Amino acid sequence: MHTIQRVAVIGAGTMGRQIALQVARSGLAVALYDINDEALAAAQTAQREFVAGWIESGGIAPEAEAAIFVRLRYTSDLDSAVKDADLAIEVVPERVDIKRAVFTQLNQCCDAATIIATNSSSIRVSLLEDATERPEQVANFHFYLPVWEHPMVEIGGGAHTSAATLDTLTAFARRIGMLPLRVRRESTGFIFNRVWRAIKKETLKVVATGVATHEDVDRAWMIEYGTTQGPFGKMDDIGLDVVRDIEEHYARESGDPSDLPPSILLDRVARGELGRKTGRGFYTYPNPSYAAQDFLAPADTSD
Repeated sequence: MHTIQRVAVIGAGTMGRQIALQVARSGLAVALYDINDEALAAAQTAQREFVAGWIESGGIAPEAEAAIFVRLRYTSDLDSAVKDADLAIEVVPERVDIKRAVFTQLNQCCDAATIIATNSSSIRVSLLEDATERPEQVANFHFYLPVWEHPMVEIGGGAHTSAATLDTLTAFARRIGMLPLRVRRESTGFIFNRVWRAIKKETLKVVATGVATHEDVDRAWMIEYGTTQGPFGKMDDIGLDVVRDIEEHYARESGDPSDLPPSILLDRVARGELGRKTGRGFYTYPNPSYAAQDFLAPADTSD
């Protein structure tokens, strides 16, 4: 087992930028790669806003900001991103074809000893590992959003992942402040997302069949479990395009048409209403109605 010192994060979207920032906050050098320079610029802006929030809340000292960003490097050159990396974490759209193409590129660009991990939330690594010539060094390494508010990572192997690779990733997870959760047997959706998938599918069905509005589903959930958002608010945070891709992956695996995502999801994605990242999904942002003080207030019964 070797120690991970340098990390490359492949994909500067919502999840990729948070993973990279968490790694840098934990004292390690990290390169954040994206094919799109605008995505890299947006990632840096978002990261600086996160750090400003940590300073304001007292989570880190003001002088820590400079050190965090010294450890972060932004690049649209894949060879540069993975140079000397001990670990490359792929964070691209939830489609097997896209991930396999990235894995093939990483296999060609990375050093022979580099571990290649996917942050996939549903795709089994055995569907990806043979896109490389190092299947023993390929694993799932799945974070949750927001990364620092949900400090856990699911770690699982494929058909050929070595015990040393899993042990190395487990130690690395702890080093960056994440609780490692070992997936002992391959499973689409791994641990939490298998449970979340059932909730997500049924809440979408409840609304799609006219049983209730998405607001009332979320109200019920928030009151019952004391949370600040319900399933539809959470889907908006994930990104409705990501939710669609995951649901379509489940449907392809099962072959069951009832697993396909309903039109209430597909129509929003088609309109570009992808959730928080586009300003509109099931709710409107930056001030969704579920965050309003009166969202859970009892109805006014006065005359």
